[in-house]
Amino acid sequence: MTYIAKPRLRHPTLQTNKVGYTRRDYEGKVSTLCAGCGHDSISAAIIQACWELDIQPHRIAKLSGIGCSSKTPDYFLGASHGFNTVHGRMPSVLTGANLANRDLLYLGVSGDGDSASIGLGQFAHAMRRGVRMAYIVENNGVYGLTKGQFSATADQGSKSKKGVINSDSPVDLVAMALQLGATYVGRGFSGNKEQLVPLIKGAMAHGGAAFIDIISPCVAFNNHPGSTKSYDYVREHNEAVSRIDFITPRGEITAQAAPGEVVEVQQHDGSLLRLRSLHADYDPTDRYVAMSYMQKHQALGEVVTGLLYVDPLATDLHTAFNTSAAPLNALDKPELCPGTAVLAKINDGLR
Repeated sequence: MTYIAKPRLRHPTLQTNKVGYTRRDYEGKVSTLCAGCGHDSISAAIIQACWELDIQPHRIAKLSGIGCSSKTPDYFLGASHGFNTVHGRMPSVLTGANLANRDLLYLGVSGDGDSASIGLGQFAHAMRRGVRMAYIVENNGVYGLTKGQFSATADQGSKSKKGVINSDSPVDLVAMALQLGATYVGRGFSGNKEQLVPLIKGAMAHGGAAFIDIISPCVAFNNHPGSTKSYDYVREHNEAVSRIDFITPRGEITAQAAPGEVVEVQQHDGSLLRLRSLHADYDPTDRYVAMSYMQKHQALGEVVTGLLYVDPLATDLHTAFNTSAAPLNALDKPELCPGTAVLAKINDGLR
């Protein structure tokens, strides 16, 4: 196998963001995925989002499980903290890391096999507990590493590359995230970077459990007629519920958007989402409207994309547990071992 390394030399005129980094500083290794894989487009959107947010790379912790999607963190944020867990166990490892160090921004990357099958329980508990994270599922409907079997998110009636028809009902991770209490829920398409970048930026800045399901066609096993997760199918059946700009208190980050009503939603950390609604009757702050809207259009064979739901008053697991405001590795001995008198007081409170 030939390994191609990126050159370390960089042109001195490359644009830097407010914290002094170029876009190249948010990249990783050269991708070894199939040419045209939607996952590489998602990696590019993550790189662009983090650069535009002016996040220092060392403040991000990226975690993944097993699968084509879980390889992708090697291709972005090369200077960030990273951990590749076992199959389906990314959410629990991320939860532990988050509780130990709340100062980092957590990015969980998974796939439809990793999250909707072996990791379904892990996904469910991360959402219902409100772990502060941006949870991205790169959803292609197949097991790409094991020659294209249907995954749990494959639509009933869709056809495999070999002509087999899927008879199983699909697991809809977006519907589950809404039902389980996620406070930021969206769906994107790897072929629509204009929509994807602000969607990821909103998830990274959100104050609770943020989930984005991204349809990401597998060019090797699931990009043929009869597949409901191919490039052509998603482009033809895409129903965009919104186009969003993302702005921070430091000033607006512009993006192209169609004219329409503007709804500003303040995030937990003080940043704002500016939602330009394409549908006058759609309310992104109503969880039940989001669930109903998505199911209605799903029945019509349409893939709903955009920001489906956001809770402007989101809280996270640290709020529920009333944890220390400082990361555990920053606590001194007096705080970790306060003495027998404090222990006796705690024990008395439990009697």
